[in-house]
Amino acid sequence: MTSRKTSDAGIFLWMVYQTMQMMDIDAAAIFARVHLPDQPPDKFVRRDNSTQQRFWKAAVEISKDLDIGLHIGANVPAFRGQVIEYLFLSSPTFGEGLKRTMRYQALLTDAMSFNLDMINEDTVMISGLNHPVRHYLECAIGILLNFFKYISDETFIPLEIGLPYHEGAHPNEYQKIWGCPVRLGQENGYIYFDATQLTTASPAHEPELLKVHEHHAASQLELLNKHQLINEIEKILASGLLESGDFDQNIVAQYLGRSARSLRADLQLLNTTYEKVIAHYRERLARRLLSHTQESIDQIVYLTGFSEPSAFSRAFKRWTGETPTAYRQRKQA
Repeated sequence: MTSRKTSDAGIFLWMVYQTMQMMDIDAAAIFARVHLPDQPPDKFVRRDNSTQQRFWKAAVEISKDLDIGLHIGANVPAFRGQVIEYLFLSSPTFGEGLKRTMRYQALLTDAMSFNLDMINEDTVMISGLNHPVRHYLECAIGILLNFFKYISDETFIPLEIGLPYHEGAHPNEYQKIWGCPVRLGQENGYIYFDATQLTTASPAHEPELLKVHEHHAASQLELLNKHQLINEIEKILASGLLESGDFDQNIVAQYLGRSARSLRADLQLLNTTYEKVIAHYRERLARRLLSHTQESIDQIVYLTGFSEPSAFSRAFKRWTGETPTAYRQRKQA
């Protein structure tokens, strides 16, 4: 069974890029390792979370900083201008804002799932801070802490942080950066903080604005869920349907358990069509096979679902301005 594809809001990669530049880290070399151009990433394009392993591995190797995620996260400014900020500010209290953030957290990332729990009458825990890549998680925690401090007018103070791996930075480094003790090897990552923080009033609370922001967040979340439809279509194509040549829209709709009409309507809401989804997937697949494999052109024609090499060559030249052979030679040079 194919694992669920997770992604992050583009704003995070944009902020990491800007922070690397500010810290005189060679962002160009790091981004090149994951085939991203040396320029600020698009804030509005979500990024596949599966590249985080390669990204942070490259960041460690190029920066020579074994605690790179911790240090970048500490320097990333509080993200602003996002619907999550507006929800927080217009909520009556910090606790209410936090609950709304968790309700709509998929707008930021769906690679983790946060929970809010009372440990005792004095202590609250944000749990669910789990990710296989240590540097990604430590950067994310730093971003969270900076945002909580900004949104609470610097009153938010973590009491203790738990991390779900056994090797990390030196305890003194965590204490210096995050200002609290850190426990490694925990079953789940967490942040403990004082329960009184939950009742801290928001000076910008505005009930009518809160309704507007909640409606906007719900609409964005619904649109994000629709984007998952494209991922599902691509999974079906990758399962062998594309190379079989039998990937008509009606067939794919049947695999999805829906009608072709509803599939067409939902893709329209994303300002795309089934034909565009197919073309985009074929292009990415062709580029990957030509760049990173020794598969013959005939085999790539078959794997991308084209009936003959001439049709494949015409399409590829339309996509890239190059012939498949020239593209392969340039990429593998």
